[in-house]
Amino acid sequence: MQKRKKLPIGIQTFANLIEEGYLYVDKTPFIGLLAEQGKYYFLSRPRRFGKSLFLSTLKSTFEGRRELFQGLFLYDNWNWSQSNPVVHISFGAGVVRSVEELRETCDEILYDHSRAFGIEYHKQSYKGRFAELIQTLYENSGRRVVVLVDEYDKPILDSIENTVLAIAIREELKNFYSVIKDADPYIEFVLITGVSKFSKVSLFSGLNNLKDISLDKRFSDICGYTQEDLETVFSCWLDNNVDLAMVKTWYNGYNWLGRKVYNPFDILLYLDSREFRNFWFETATPTFLIRLMQEKQYYIPKLHNLKASEKILGSFDVDRLEIETLLFQTGYLTIKATQRMGGMRQFQLSYPNQEVRQSLTDYILSFLSDTTVAQENNKFALYEALADNDFHGLKQTLQAFFSSIPHDWYRKNQLANYEGYYASIVYCYFAALGVDVRVEDATNHGRIDMTVKLGANIYIFEFKVVELIPDGHALQPIKEKGYADKYRTQGVSIHLIGVTFSSKKRNIIAFEVES
Repeated sequence: MQKRKKLPIGIQTFANLIEEGYLYVDKTPFIGLLAEQGKYYFLSRPRRFGKSLFLSTLKSTFEGRRELFQGLFLYDNWNWSQSNPVVHISFGAGVVRSVEELRETCDEILYDHSRAFGIEYHKQSYKGRFAELIQTLYENSGRRVVVLVDEYDKPILDSIENTVLAIAIREELKNFYSVIKDADPYIEFVLITGVSKFSKVSLFSGLNNLKDISLDKRFSDICGYTQEDLETVFSCWLDNNVDLAMVKTWYNGYNWLGRKVYNPFDILLYLDSREFRNFWFETATPTFLIRLMQEKQYYIPKLHNLKASEKILGSFDVDRLEIETLLFQTGYLTIKATQRMGGMRQFQLSYPNQEVRQSLTDYILSFLSDTTVAQENNKFALYEALADNDFHGLKQTLQAFFSSIPHDWYRKNQLANYEGYYASIVYCYFAALGVDVRVEDATNHGRIDMTVKLGANIYIFEFKVVELIPDGHALQPIKEKGYADKYRTQGVSIHLIGVTFSSKKRNIIAFEVES
């Protein structure tokens, strides 16, 4: 029996991956396409998506290491008779906490290149030495230089909560990257990658020929694994114990206007452990993002079905942060659909998959309530009550949770004073359970606040804050607008639930159910 190849968990160097016998999803056709169509490129993708490995593959390609590409697309589709010197810069290691640390990092990067190529610098500034490096490599080799920049934005993101420092670091990087434009006569190819996309004016001033392929459908799966990749390249790791439909629900769904992809990190760790866990989410928690949502009193259920323009998704800057932009670029939301509106495009955003939906809403819930122990205990009780159609237990569980939030937390946190707070809590609870949740569920007569589906049961929720709408019951609009009609032909049991909150009492004061 042939020994199966190893899973490339944590491997970011193409040469190591090939030489040590790891599985590799062939991304080399994209390299051929990029080299054929242009010279300057930019790519934004969330963390842990294989950007570093792709840059490493590019490096080996331009260095002419054909022996590594046996069996891959480029082996017979690249001019291996020539090679180029490659400047490979990465800001991924460590944390930059000041402008001085950034300068030191740039100095170290340039020093490493001087040793690798046997170059002695004559200029003093790191900007001057960067330019000198490119020109000297060209003069010494007679070949134009390839410049690859990985995690170009990480020094800025390291200080994103400190606007003044983030701007200062951005200006230093802007100075550093400006070298690329003036070095054009000596450059063969450039690819700059990162998580976020800052505006060209703020960071790539002058480099206006940088082609952004982040939302180019031809390159949608330049990073990540497609369903076909999973079922072919990793077939030796798939057996009867792997439920492909469940794997797809948990980890697939990222979309940049082309083929949907899996996050490689999730797939590799799942195949290794055979457990459904929030592998990707656990690698970094979105604390700053949640604080920003708190500050702007963001209505959390909107995340389920968000509309955004191309401008919102396109770029942002440290002194003008948009929640939707951050959520999309960091991978917590993805594109579900697009709509052409005149000369504009509107994007419908939502969670890419169950891992992100469940993990993010659970994390937000901790911020909304500050009662982690009660939150965890109540989640199990909530699921059991829902599964058993125990509506009294459902009401008690939710009331117990609101009661468990310390009074002091309300005093320190203004979030509880806005209309969407209570509905956001309930929404996050159900979304964190992993059940099928829909918000602003459209019908012929209006939009349902929240619909939950579990097994053969549909639960239609309407929320109301009594201080804002004192008259009437929360159940009333569900019945008057015939919200249940949408589901009457589906062979399910339908339960109408009206929930009334009081911001003064900080709890549920009415919980009406009609099945």
